[in-house]
Amino acid sequence: MIRAIIIEDIEPIRQKNRAVITEHCPNVAIIAEADGVKTGQEAIRKYLPDLVFLDVEMADGTGFDLLQGLMPIRFKVIFITAHQEFAIKAFRFSAIDFLLKPIDPDDLVEAVKKTEETMSKDLLEIQFNTLFSNMERSKNNQKLILKTAERIYSVNIQDIVRCESEKNYSTFYLLNGQKLLVSTTLKEYETMLTPMGFFRSHQSHLINMLYFDHYLKGDNHTIVMKDQTAIPLAIRKKEEFLSLLKTL
Repeated sequence: MIRAIIIEDIEPIRQKNRAVITEHCPNVAIIAEADGVKTGQEAIRKYLPDLVFLDVEMADGTGFDLLQGLMPIRFKVIFITAHQEFAIKAFRFSAIDFLLKPIDPDDLVEAVKKTEETMSKDLLEIQFNTLFSNMERSKNNQKLILKTAERIYSVNIQDIVRCESEKNYSTFYLLNGQKLLVSTTLKEYETMLTPMGFFRSHQSHLINMLYFDHYLKGDNHTIVMKDQTAIPLAIRKKEEFLSLLKTL
Protein backbone atom coordinates (compact mmCIF):
# COMPACT_ATOMS: atom_id res chain seq x y z
CA MET A 1 0.00 0.00 0.00
CA ILE A 2 1.04 3.60 -0.70
CA ARG A 3 0.75 5.66 2.48
CA ALA A 4 -0.59 9.10 1.54
CA ILE A 5 -1.53 12.44 3.07
CA ILE A 6 -4.00 14.95 1.60
CA ILE A 7 -3.21 18.64 2.19
CA GLU A 8 -6.04 21.00 1.20
CA ASP A 9 -7.36 24.03 3.10
CA ILE A 10 -11.03 23.81 2.00
CA GLU A 11 -12.69 20.98 3.91
CA PRO A 12 -15.44 20.03 1.37
CA ILE A 13 -12.79 19.78 -1.38
CA ARG A 14 -10.53 17.78 0.92
CA GLN A 15 -13.36 15.35 1.66
CA LYS A 16 -14.20 15.05 -2.03
CA ASN A 17 -10.56 14.42 -2.93
CA ARG A 18 -10.36 11.72 -0.29
CA ALA A 19 -13.49 10.04 -1.66
CA VAL A 20 -12.18 10.05 -5.24
CA ILE A 21 -8.78 8.69 -4.20
CA THR A 22 -10.30 5.99 -2.00
CA GLU A 23 -12.70 4.88 -4.74
CA HIS A 24 -10.30 4.83 -7.67
CA CYS A 25 -6.92 4.04 -6.06
CA PRO A 26 -7.34 0.99 -3.80
CA ASN A 27 -3.56 0.77 -3.47
CA VAL A 28 -3.46 4.18 -1.73
CA ALA A 29 -4.16 4.42 2.02
CA ILE A 30 -4.95 7.92 3.31
CA ILE A 31 -3.17 8.02 6.66
CA ALA A 32 -3.70 11.73 7.48
CA GLU A 33 -5.12 15.03 6.29
CA ALA A 34 -4.05 18.64 6.84
CA ASP A 35 -5.51 22.05 6.05
CA GLY A 36 -2.47 24.25 5.44
CA VAL A 37 1.27 24.74 5.24
CA LYS A 38 2.00 24.47 8.95
CA THR A 39 -0.34 21.56 9.69
CA GLY A 40 0.81 19.85 6.51
CA GLN A 41 4.46 20.03 7.52
CA GLU A 42 3.57 18.69 10.96
CA ALA A 43 1.63 15.77 9.45
CA ILE A 44 4.45 14.90 7.05
CA ARG A 45 7.06 14.94 9.80
CA LYS A 46 4.84 12.79 12.03
CA TYR A 47 3.60 10.18 9.55
CA LEU A 48 6.45 10.07 6.97
CA PRO A 49 4.18 9.38 3.97
CA ASP A 50 5.14 7.82 0.66
CA LEU A 51 2.95 10.27 -1.27
CA VAL A 52 1.41 13.69 -0.64
CA PHE A 53 -1.56 15.11 -2.56
CA LEU A 54 -0.73 18.79 -2.21
CA ASP A 55 -2.87 21.85 -2.87
CA VAL A 56 -1.01 24.74 -4.52
CA GLU A 57 -2.74 27.73 -2.89
CA MET A 58 -3.77 27.64 0.77
CA ALA A 59 -4.77 30.22 3.35
CA ASP A 60 -1.39 30.30 5.10
CA GLY A 61 0.85 29.92 2.05
CA THR A 62 1.48 27.70 -0.94
CA GLY A 63 2.42 24.10 -1.51
CA PHE A 64 5.82 25.38 -2.60
CA ASP A 65 6.28 27.05 0.80
CA LEU A 66 5.43 23.76 2.48
CA LEU A 67 7.98 21.80 0.46
CA GLN A 68 10.77 24.35 0.83
CA GLY A 69 10.43 23.97 4.59
CA LEU A 70 10.97 20.20 4.30
CA MET A 71 13.91 19.97 1.90
CA PRO A 72 15.32 17.55 0.95
CA ILE A 73 12.07 15.93 -0.19
CA ARG A 74 11.92 12.18 0.49
CA PHE A 75 8.30 11.58 -0.48
CA LYS A 76 6.43 11.67 -3.78
CA VAL A 77 4.15 14.61 -4.56
CA ILE A 78 1.12 15.07 -6.77
CA PHE A 79 0.08 18.73 -6.85
CA ILE A 80 -3.60 19.65 -7.11
CA THR A 81 -4.41 23.06 -8.55
CA ALA A 82 -7.44 25.04 -9.69
CA HIS A 83 -5.75 27.00 -12.47
CA GLN A 84 -2.52 28.93 -11.69
CA GLU A 85 -0.94 28.85 -15.13
CA PHE A 86 2.58 29.58 -13.89
CA ALA A 87 2.47 26.65 -11.48
CA ILE A 88 1.30 24.27 -14.22
CA LYS A 89 4.18 25.34 -16.47
CA ALA A 90 6.63 24.85 -13.60
CA PHE A 91 5.31 21.32 -13.00
CA ARG A 92 5.67 20.37 -16.64
CA PHE A 93 9.22 21.70 -16.91
CA SER A 94 10.14 19.79 -13.73
CA ALA A 95 8.34 16.57 -14.79
CA ILE A 96 6.24 16.71 -11.63
CA ASP A 97 2.73 15.28 -11.71
CA PHE A 98 -0.27 17.52 -11.09
CA LEU A 99 -4.05 17.27 -11.20
CA LEU A 100 -6.58 19.95 -11.98
CA LYS A 101 -9.58 20.58 -9.72
CA PRO A 102 -12.00 18.89 -9.70
CA ILE A 103 -9.96 15.69 -9.88
CA ASP A 104 -10.60 13.55 -12.93
CA PRO A 105 -10.50 9.86 -11.86
CA ASP A 106 -8.60 8.73 -14.98
CA ASP A 107 -5.97 11.44 -14.53
CA LEU A 108 -5.68 10.48 -10.86
CA VAL A 109 -5.08 6.81 -11.59
CA GLU A 110 -2.47 7.69 -14.24
CA ALA A 111 -0.65 10.11 -11.93
CA VAL A 112 -0.48 7.59 -9.09
CA LYS A 113 0.75 4.91 -11.50
CA LYS A 114 3.51 7.20 -12.77
CA THR A 115 4.72 7.99 -9.26
CA GLU A 116 4.96 4.26 -8.55
CA GLU A 117 6.87 3.46 -11.72
CA THR A 118 9.26 6.35 -12.20
CA MET A 119 10.05 8.02 -8.91
CA SER A 120 13.45 7.58 -7.24
CA LYS A 121 15.26 9.60 -4.60
CA ASP A 122 17.68 10.92 -7.22
CA LEU A 123 14.83 12.01 -9.50
CA LEU A 124 12.96 13.64 -6.61
CA GLU A 125 15.98 15.76 -5.74
CA ILE A 126 16.55 16.88 -9.34
CA GLN A 127 12.85 17.56 -9.91
CA PHE A 128 12.35 19.77 -6.87
CA ASN A 129 15.68 21.57 -7.28
CA THR A 130 14.61 22.35 -10.86
CA LEU A 131 11.12 23.41 -9.74
CA PHE A 132 12.37 25.87 -7.13
CA SER A 133 15.14 27.12 -9.40
CA ASN A 134 12.62 27.87 -12.17
CA MET A 135 10.40 29.79 -9.75
CA GLU A 136 13.30 32.15 -9.06
CA ARG A 137 14.43 32.48 -12.66
CA SER A 138 13.13 34.71 -15.43
CA LYS A 139 10.99 33.29 -18.24
CA ASN A 140 14.00 33.17 -20.55
CA ASN A 141 16.20 31.32 -18.09
CA GLN A 142 14.14 28.24 -17.24
CA LYS A 143 15.29 24.63 -16.91
CA LEU A 144 13.70 21.45 -18.26
CA ILE A 145 13.95 17.90 -16.89
CA LEU A 146 14.95 15.35 -19.55
CA LYS A 147 15.02 11.64 -18.68
CA THR A 148 17.02 9.32 -20.92
CA ALA A 149 17.35 5.56 -20.46
CA GLU A 150 20.55 6.06 -18.47
CA ARG A 151 20.38 9.42 -16.71
CA ILE A 152 18.26 12.36 -15.63
CA TYR A 153 19.25 15.83 -16.84
CA SER A 154 18.22 19.34 -15.82
CA VAL A 155 18.84 21.35 -18.99
CA ASN A 156 18.75 25.10 -19.57
CA ILE A 157 15.99 25.61 -22.12
CA GLN A 158 18.03 28.24 -23.95
CA ASP A 159 20.75 25.61 -24.46
CA ILE A 160 18.37 23.48 -26.55
CA VAL A 161 19.07 24.16 -30.24
CA ARG A 162 16.40 21.86 -31.65
CA CYS A 163 14.40 18.68 -31.13
CA GLU A 164 13.74 15.90 -33.62
CA SER A 165 11.12 13.17 -33.29
CA GLU A 166 11.04 9.56 -34.33
CA LYS A 167 7.73 7.88 -33.49
CA ASN A 168 7.31 8.14 -29.68
CA TYR A 169 10.87 9.35 -29.04
CA SER A 170 12.44 12.81 -29.18
CA THR A 171 16.10 13.68 -29.59
CA PHE A 172 17.30 16.95 -28.06
CA TYR A 173 20.31 18.65 -29.68
CA LEU A 174 22.08 20.89 -27.18
CA LEU A 175 24.34 23.89 -27.66
CA ASN A 176 27.39 21.95 -26.44
CA GLY A 177 26.88 19.26 -29.10
CA GLN A 178 25.28 16.76 -26.74
CA LYS A 179 22.31 14.66 -27.92
CA LEU A 180 19.69 13.34 -25.49
CA LEU A 181 17.09 10.74 -26.48
CA VAL A 182 13.90 10.72 -24.39
CA SER A 183 10.81 8.52 -24.64
CA THR A 184 8.31 11.38 -24.95
CA THR A 185 6.55 12.66 -28.06
CA LEU A 186 7.52 15.93 -29.69
CA LYS A 187 3.94 17.17 -29.32
CA GLU A 188 4.30 17.32 -25.55
CA TYR A 189 7.47 19.39 -25.80
CA GLU A 190 5.93 21.63 -28.46
CA THR A 191 3.24 22.60 -25.95
CA MET A 192 5.84 23.46 -23.32
CA LEU A 193 8.46 25.13 -25.48
CA THR A 194 6.51 27.15 -28.06
CA PRO A 195 5.93 29.98 -25.53
CA MET A 196 9.69 29.92 -24.90
CA GLY A 197 10.62 30.87 -28.50
CA PHE A 198 10.46 27.48 -30.21
CA PHE A 199 8.72 26.76 -33.53
CA ARG A 200 7.36 23.46 -34.88
CA SER A 201 8.59 23.69 -38.47
CA HIS A 202 7.68 20.17 -39.46
CA GLN A 203 6.04 17.04 -38.08
CA SER A 204 9.47 15.83 -36.97
CA HIS A 205 11.19 19.09 -36.01
CA LEU A 206 10.95 21.69 -33.25
CA ILE A 207 13.53 24.48 -33.42
CA ASN A 208 14.74 27.18 -31.05
CA MET A 209 14.43 30.41 -33.01
CA LEU A 210 17.33 31.80 -30.98
CA TYR A 211 19.57 29.65 -33.22
CA PHE A 212 17.85 30.36 -36.56
CA ASP A 213 20.31 31.61 -39.20
CA HIS A 214 18.53 31.92 -42.54
CA TYR A 215 15.73 30.59 -44.72
CA LEU A 216 16.29 29.18 -48.21
CA LYS A 217 13.49 30.25 -50.53
CA GLY A 218 12.31 28.01 -53.31
CA ASP A 219 10.83 24.54 -53.61
CA ASN A 220 12.85 22.98 -50.78
CA HIS A 221 11.43 25.15 -47.99
CA THR A 222 14.51 24.79 -45.81
CA ILE A 223 15.43 26.48 -42.53
CA VAL A 224 19.15 26.70 -41.79
CA MET A 225 20.28 26.90 -38.17
CA LYS A 226 23.39 28.71 -36.93
CA ASP A 227 25.26 25.40 -36.81
CA GLN A 228 24.33 25.02 -40.52
CA THR A 229 21.92 22.16 -39.88
CA ALA A 230 19.22 22.14 -42.56
CA ILE A 231 15.69 21.71 -41.16
CA PRO A 232 12.67 21.08 -43.43
CA LEU A 233 9.77 23.53 -43.33
CA ALA A 234 6.39 21.96 -44.00
CA ILE A 235 4.43 23.78 -46.70
CA ARG A 236 1.47 24.18 -44.35
CA LYS A 237 3.78 25.94 -41.85
CA LYS A 238 5.37 28.35 -44.33
CA GLU A 239 3.07 31.34 -43.81
CA GLU A 240 3.20 30.96 -40.04
CA PHE A 241 6.99 30.84 -40.17
CA LEU A 242 7.31 33.88 -42.44
CA SER A 243 4.98 35.83 -40.12
CA LEU A 244 7.14 34.78 -37.16
CA LEU A 245 10.27 36.05 -38.92
CA LYS A 246 8.75 39.52 -39.15
CA THR A 247 8.54 39.67 -35.36
CA LEU A 248 12.18 38.73 -34.70
